[in-house]
Amino acid sequence: MRKEVISVIGGHDCNSEVEQLAHKIGKIVAEVGAILVCGGLGGAMEAACKGAKEANGLTVGIIMSYDKKDANKYCDIVIPTGLGNARNVLVVQSADMVVALPGKYGTLSEIAFALHFGKPLINFSNWDIPGAIKVETVEEAEAQIKKY
Repeated sequence: MRKEVISVIGGHDCNSEVEQLAHKIGKIVAEVGAILVCGGLGGAMEAACKGAKEANGLTVGIIMSYDKKDANKYCDIVIPTGLGNARNVLVVQSADMVVALPGKYGTLSEIAFALHFGKPLINFSNWDIPGAIKVETVEEAEAQIKKY
């Protein structure tokens, strides 16, 4: 079954390796016809949105602040929450599937919410999390995305 909404979670600060990974995942999300949802800021979130946009995908950024201008330039739809990190629940709960990229504690909280809400979770993150589908390559992630 094709998923309609896939949340891509990851750090707002990332190295070039994670940025490239996020970009590729964003492209895959768009290529399978899903809408990409993320936290709408920079780093992995921006790279994923950029990848989705390059593949003619639709992107949604659920941002921490009340100011739409805080979102990255690749977000088609910006939802300003003013909720700070509490918006992580919305990023996860709006998805049919979650893809976790390396990040810090904000990403870890989203991983926990995904597992709590029973969302399929593809795990590229730096944590070994029971209940998540651990992948090492973009190809493995793509296969898992297409499987659901």
